Amino acid sequence: MSFQKIGLAALVGFSTLVSAAAAQDKPTLTIYTYDGFAAEWGPGPQLKAGFEENCECTVDFVGADSSIGALRKAQLEGPGTQADIILGLDTSVAAEAKNTELFVDHNVDLSALELPVDYASSQFVPFDYGYFAFVYDSSKIETPPTSFEELAALSEEFKIAIQDPRSSTPGLGLVLWMQAAKGDQADKLWADIAPNILTVTKGWSESYSLFLEGEADMVLSYTSSPSYHRIAEEESKYLAAQFEEGHYVQIELAGILESSDQKQLANDFLTYLVSQAGQSIIPTTNWMFPVVPLDNGLPEGFDTPLPKENSLILDDETVGQNTKKYIDDFFAAIGQ
Repeated sequence: MSFQKIGLAALVGFSTLVSAAAAQDKPTLTIYTYDGFAAEWGPGPQLKAGFEENCECTVDFVGADSSIGALRKAQLEGPGTQADIILGLDTSVAAEAKNTELFVDHNVDLSALELPVDYASSQFVPFDYGYFAFVYDSSKIETPPTSFEELAALSEEFKIAIQDPRSSTPGLGLVLWMQAAKGDQADKLWADIAPNILTVTKGWSESYSLFLEGEADMVLSYTSSPSYHRIAEEESKYLAAQFEEGHYVQIELAGILESSDQKQLANDFLTYLVSQAGQSIIPTTNWMFPVVPLDNGLPEGFDTPLPKENSLILDDETVGQNTKKYIDDFFAAIGQ
């Protein structure tokens, strides 16, 4: 081998070592979230690409079966967890998450946020929201129920598929929706609705599949679910029943862990998440509403948010103190 070739080989080897060292020096931001968010069709990949363009870092989304699963994973791992951010918690579990003392205050500017209900937290950053609703096929049902009372008055042949509040975010949302809308009447209404419940599935996907297969007349989902069918599938027959008592709001949240050694980078990511660039990704990947008004508006075919007067929510403290009772009362009322 000539000295020229030896010199070239050494230079290439040195460049490889420098590149490897640079890659090792690049910080990694690890985000625990739910599988749908991290999936290739979810918001995760686009948010990762957008943030990495300017951060000189690597973003690693780690999916769990649910946002609660992501929180439990971090709890089990303790101070040694690799997670810097837990993303996808919502207001129904915010009190529980805060009580874990895993999270620190953020310093993200939230002044541009517009939410349908009042919500403020020093530890959690809202990044999208939606409304729980019953979705139906308008080619089969001309006049859907417009209240819990009308649902309870339907014949037993009319079936709904709902989710378990112990394992499903929408399932818990339904229990809180009934409580926020009906209060002391909740137990009686659940007992009256019980004959119409086809099944209580562990998660959303199982019950939604039953609905799409024609096994159920309505399914617990979101007011924005028809937007998916309309935009992604060009199918407009699916609609969300509008309940006169209003609809419960789910606000999804992200928080930074006390144990993180990338707190500034985590703050930078959450700032990007609620920016125009980050929020524009949300509607047609997570099929939820953005928390800031988009400069170009919502995508064509995407449903608009409900009026504020039709938006229901219980405060974190009330939810945190009463969730177990609400769930126990729900199962007792429906005979399970």
